[in-house]
Amino acid sequence: MTPERIASWLQANPLTPIHVDCAVTVMLKILDGKCKMRPGEKVVMALLYDQIKYLPGQFLDAELHPLIASARELGDDEALKNLIYEKRLLAETTISRPVMKGFKAMIRQQGLLEDSRDDEADA
Repeated sequence: MTPERIASWLQANPLTPIHVDCAVTVMLKILDGKCKMRPGEKVVMALLYDQIKYLPGQFLDAELHPLIASARELGDDEALKNLIYEKRLLAETTISRPVMKGFKAMIRQQGLLEDSRDDEADA
């Protein structure tokens, strides 16, 4: 999957503000180590996040984006990991479970994750 394919997919499947929040939450889960997606799917979701981080969400604050950027760069910083953990928990309590499940089902049904499936299990 390439950034160009993600951009094309987004043009055909524009995300609503709540779906932008869902994608941000998945990125927080990836950084927190709590995401249960396959490794290839995590790569696709990180690419999706890169494309939508400039779009407005419904509930989540834009202050998360610099935090996510720092976590992606610094990875091993313990204080940053704790902050990501707190922000992930807050995001997960802000967005209902059915909304998150609906978002994940939609991106699968619309073909975003079809090329990213692999046999590796998420650790």
